[in-house]
Amino acid sequence: MKLLVIEDDPVASSYLCKALKESGHTADAVEDGMQGLQRATSEPYDVLIIDRMLPSLDGLTVIETLRKSGNETPVLIVSALGEIDERVRGLRSGGDDYLVKPFAFAELLARVEVLAQRITGTFKPTRLVVADLELDLLSRTVKRAGQPIELQPREFQLLEYLMRHSGQVVTRTMLLEGVWDYHFDPQTNVIDVHISRLRQKIDKGFEKSLIRTIRGAGYSIRESD
Repeated sequence: MKLLVIEDDPVASSYLCKALKESGHTADAVEDGMQGLQRATSEPYDVLIIDRMLPSLDGLTVIETLRKSGNETPVLIVSALGEIDERVRGLRSGGDDYLVKPFAFAELLARVEVLAQRITGTFKPTRLVVADLELDLLSRTVKRAGQPIELQPREFQLLEYLMRHSGQVVTRTMLLEGVWDYHFDPQTNVIDVHISRLRQKIDKGFEKSLIRTIRGAGYSIRESD
C-alpha cells in the first residue's frame, strides 16, 4: 500500500513511517494540513492517516475539503481527543475510522489494511503456504516443516512477494517495484544478495528447494515439479 501520514509531531511521524515501511508499505509524510491537502490531491494514495490537530489547516478541514472535491481516499483519523462527541465529529467530517492516541502500531496497521481492503474489495489472505513453508502476515512469522525461521524485515517482504506469486515467474523489475519501491533499476546486486540470504534460510537443510532461478527471466517459488 501507498500511505500518506499527515502528522505535525516529527517523532510520531518518523516512527509511523518507519514501522509502515518495515511492514512492507510505502509511506510519505508531511507536517501540516495545507501540505497534506496538496499532497493528497496531487498523488494517488491507498489510505491517508491524518492527525486532528495540525498547523495551517486542521485535520477535519483537510478531510472535509477532500470529500467536497470528490476525493474518496480512505482516511484514518488519529487524535488524542477521544471523547465520543469528538469521534462522531471526526467520522461525520468524512473520516472512515478514528483511532485514539496513544495506540499500538499493530492496531493502526490492522485498521489501515481493513480500510484499503474495503475500498478495493480485495481481501488478502493472512497466511500464505507453499509446500511445507508457511508465512503468517499477522504474527510476522515464518515456518518450514514446523521449524521457525527468523527473517529480517526486507527478507520477509521478499518472501511474501514471492509467495503471493507462487508458481509464477517474478521478474527483477517486479521485485524492485514490489519490494524496494524502485521504479528504475539501480544496477546493483541487491536482489541477488537478498535471494541468496533467503535461500540459506528457507532451503538450506531441507530435502527440496523451493526458490528457483529462472534463467534470463527472474525467480519463482514453487513446489518441486
